[in-house]
Amino acid sequence: MARYTGPLTKKSRRLGVDLIGEDKAYERRPYPPGQHGRGRQKESEYRLQLHEKQKARYTYGVLEKQFRRYYEEANRRQGRTGDVLLQLLESRLDNVVYRSGLARTRRHARQLVVHGHFTVNGRKVNVPSYQVALHDVIDVREKSRETTPFIIARETHGDRPVPAWLEVIPNQLRVLVHQLPSRQQIDTPVQEQLIVEFYSK
Repeated sequence: MARYTGPLTKKSRRLGVDLIGEDKAYERRPYPPGQHGRGRQKESEYRLQLHEKQKARYTYGVLEKQFRRYYEEANRRQGRTGDVLLQLLESRLDNVVYRSGLARTRRHARQLVVHGHFTVNGRKVNVPSYQVALHDVIDVREKSRETTPFIIARETHGDRPVPAWLEVIPNQLRVLVHQLPSRQQIDTPVQEQLIVEFYSK
């Protein structure tokens, strides 16, 4: 199960957006990394499109080949390609776990999913890219509920807002998917139209 394992703070500084969330190192050095990080950057249409694609990729922890498949799937479906692309990325199981507040970061959520702590509609799922659907019920497995991450998740529930398309029942460690997210409900700082333009060439 391939994934990017390098330094995310460096990527955050390169792309000008906090990819981790509350990254103190990023806040401390809000300029690109490297010898010429504070120098003037040449702007071009291609560079802007590439940066937007990279932002989305690193935010959701997706490698290039898989990200292209998401784009092709979004392009096949009805609706605006950029909106559908973000909906597909938001509907990944690891992202839903993160959005629900059961994990601190998307990387943490991915680890919890891979370790088999969750069921979807009663069936164990350990694939982070699993696409949740309307009316899915995601539960923490019975034997995992008293482990440290989920004790902390129960105690800190409410510290981070949960999007309207999800409902979390913290005492049961259950997540209900009431609808798939619309673009207005996705706060990822990405200009999806630039991504579409990047792949449309």
